[in-house]
Amino acid sequence: MNRIKKGDIVGRISYGKDIAFVVERIIKTHDSKLAILKGLTVRVQADSTLDDLELMEKVQIAEHVKMLEENVAKRIQEHVQERKNKAQQFFREKAIVYTGKILHLDGDKKYSEKSNRYYKKIGLNAVVKNIPERKQPFYVASFLQRYQPDILIITRTRRND
Repeated sequence: MNRIKKGDIVGRISYGKDIAFVVERIIKTHDSKLAILKGLTVRVQADSTLDDLELMEKVQIAEHVKMLEENVAKRIQEHVQERKNKAQQFFREKAIVYTGKILHLDGDKKYSEKSNRYYKKIGLNAVVKNIPERKQPFYVASFLQRYQPDILIITRTRRND
């Protein structure tokens, strides 16, 4: 069995390696070691015993990332096409289509950048701010006043398992 260490990309055997994780840290408990995991492509945090983890090979990781990106691209394309169809229908009826303004606060830089890219791809009016979770409560009121969003999204890390 390969020795799992911080920075390795792993899958949980008990979950069929459905999510690729990066090992954030390893904690020694009184009788074993526990890995704290962060999703590689999905915003999720989990923990697992080391014996339930399996290193993922570069080919597996590339396939996992490619599959996720293809699924996201497909969903975005479907959404864009649906919006075009609805817009054409509304324009035939001489209606004006407005989308709400989104304010998204996220404590994880990687995911806030990813969210911002997706908002832009589908043409949504969004302001995405990368603010550490512990500081978010101090920014909400001023950001609401400044940006006057119709939708507020606050993403926080939640441990899974």
